[in-house]
Amino acid sequence: MELKWLLCVTLLALGILALQAHDTDEDNDADDVVDIEDDLDDGIEDVEESKSETSSAPPAPKVTYRPPVPTGEVYFVESFDKGTLDGWVLSRAKKDDTDDEIAKYDGKWEVQDMKETKLPGDKGLVMVTRAKHHAISSKLSKPFVFDTKPLIIQYEVNFQNGIECGGAYVKLLSKTPELNLDQFHDKTPYTIMFGPDKCGEDYKLHFIFRHKNPKTGKYEEKHAKRPDADLKTYFTDKKTHLYTLVLNPDNSFEILVDQTVVNSGNLLNDMSPPVNPPREIEDPNDQKPEDWDERPKIPDPDAVKPDDWDEDAPAKIADENAVKPEGWLDDEPEYVADPDAEKPEDWDEDMDGEWEAPQIANPKCETAPGCGTWQRPMIDNPNYKGKWKPPMIDNVNYQGIWKPRKIPNPDFFEDLEPFKMTPVSAVGLELWSMTSDIFFDNFIICTDRAVADDWASDGWGLKKAADGAAEPGVVGQMMAAAEERPWLWVVYILTVALPVFLVVLFCCSGKKQPSAAEYKKTDAPQPDVVDDEKEEEKDKGEKEEEEEEEDANEEKLGSDADLGSASQEEEEEEEEDRKPASEEEETVNRSPRNRKPRKD
Repeated sequence: MELKWLLCVTLLALGILALQAHDTDEDNDADDVVDIEDDLDDGIEDVEESKSETSSAPPAPKVTYRPPVPTGEVYFVESFDKGTLDGWVLSRAKKDDTDDEIAKYDGKWEVQDMKETKLPGDKGLVMVTRAKHHAISSKLSKPFVFDTKPLIIQYEVNFQNGIECGGAYVKLLSKTPELNLDQFHDKTPYTIMFGPDKCGEDYKLHFIFRHKNPKTGKYEEKHAKRPDADLKTYFTDKKTHLYTLVLNPDNSFEILVDQTVVNSGNLLNDMSPPVNPPREIEDPNDQKPEDWDERPKIPDPDAVKPDDWDEDAPAKIADENAVKPEGWLDDEPEYVADPDAEKPEDWDEDMDGEWEAPQIANPKCETAPGCGTWQRPMIDNPNYKGKWKPPMIDNVNYQGIWKPRKIPNPDFFEDLEPFKMTPVSAVGLELWSMTSDIFFDNFIICTDRAVADDWASDGWGLKKAADGAAEPGVVGQMMAAAEERPWLWVVYILTVALPVFLVVLFCCSGKKQPSAAEYKKTDAPQPDVVDDEKEEEKDKGEKEEEEEEEDANEEKLGSDADLGSASQEEEEEEEEDRKPASEEEETVNRSPRNRKPRKD
């Protein structure tokens, strides 16, 4: 057991030493900087020698960027690899009901390479400024009409500086005679809005479509249910993520991030508010009767307060058994004026009143149980009952919670094909963000899932491959994490050393009994061996009994053999009696029984 504790303490000490060593390295960084200039020449020579002696590490695999090319029919495609905003229109509109200083859409857009890009030549659309309104849009190659083909919207987003509060969603603008991209603003009619949005700790992935009421002709926004997946990583890891919306003619939809489904549903069942209103509604003119009783329980009218019920008894009383602690300083106040305080020079008694030193804790009370007037502590009053209330009983007149009656909904309609939305003719980004340098790339709008997947493979797939090739291995990532969080060294040490220690301890170690000589050298109590000696004597006795039984069996077998041989001899003698006397005498003379023993 002592060995176990010793090894545990050793492991803990190693972890503490690792933390101290890391802190020492940080403290010595300043001293190392001072010595850099003195040792610069020697360092350069050592580096050159080490380069000549050691072989260079194999370079990381290179991923070459090639602009993606659509493999089928598309309604809109943009990779920004030309380096210009050709085909895009910057809005010059102003927001309504907003101060003129911030009403303009004067946020800047530029085509740039991504920061820390692993694919030189891969450009994208960057929202450069922060805390400004941004709006930019572009026409589709031809309007998309919702009929028998699905709609697929796909694009990439990278929050290069993270995101505090802002969105990166895209709008598909409705085809209307009034559509003017030069005046694109927040009130411009759209058919679908899709993409990420975040403010505070609320991480969203919007899918909103505007549905036209067939009876009134008014449009109402329908929001998809919130996805169950955790979206935080997509906003914080500063990696490029692929956002895809697939909308099918059977009213089903899928939302994917990095080609993984994070939300799905049906336009008829999974939108809020629902596409179709209820058939019946509550009658707005119905009123609850005055005698309607909604109380399930009522006070017992026959209950009477007991005579001994004291409503005036206090909840707390002084503890009569309490005794004032010895050394209590009754004459000392808990707080006294600070003797070191001085009146400020600019103190004006006419304006500020008479100056008084601030109060501090009485130093004499620090070593005493307490100061000031001692009071008995308060305890719960066992006789306290509080205000008497009659017990509650079931209400025999209870009628339930009242609800107005249902009537047919005069605004009811049933649209079983909400997929057939208003056609779209342009795509736009109308955004406000408190973070700059949001990166957009590789927009595509099409009807074929395979075309969208090919486009993603040639664009986002290359980014992912390049990032994977540039990332360090598992060991490198662990070391980098430990540099940022030194306490991870303790976790690594325990994770590696503890299993080895347990294997060695429980599989390879044996329990050694101390010899009698070792007990004689110390005052340690010797274990009782009487029981062991008795067991040994018992085993020895049993062994002797077994040997005696075996000897007896052998003697018995020997006696049986002698009896058999004697009977055989008698038979032979009878046969010999039948032989002639001469032969008998000769046989007798030859018999060893008749020979005389030789005298020594």
